[in-house]
Amino acid sequence: MLSSKARYALRALVELAREPAGQITAGELALRADAPRKFLEAILLELARRRIVVSRRGKFGGYSLARAPESITFAEVIRVLDGPLALAPCVSRLSFRKCDDCPDLATCSIREALLRARDATADVLEGYSLAEAAAGRGGELFHESHGE
Repeated sequence: MLSSKARYALRALVELAREPAGQITAGELALRADAPRKFLEAILLELARRRIVVSRRGKFGGYSLARAPESITFAEVIRVLDGPLALAPCVSRLSFRKCDDCPDLATCSIREALLRARDATADVLEGYSLAEAAAGRGGELFHESHGE
């Protein structure tokens, strides 16, 4: 499940992608993302350390994206804040390890379903950028994927 930390981060990053001036203060971002300011500031600090955003101090300070919004995917942000996308460690590409209670990976009865879920989730989140979210393409994706 997506944490509130990742949800607030994604909302704030989409607002940064929409900003024509390219820079927004933490207070303004908190308002736009409907996020608690102190919590969002801690999230932004982490995103700055991971080079997703850049922070500028001072009177004309604020936050901006460190790269083009087309190059920042939802998967990258979620992995930074919540860890692997996989539902279990035995199907994670980046943090693989055998599950503690699994006697044998080759004969595990649930692993195939978890692999498929990981692949489907990764395909969607790695293929969806901040630029697409900022352009409001979320509804189009939903309708396309549900045959509407």
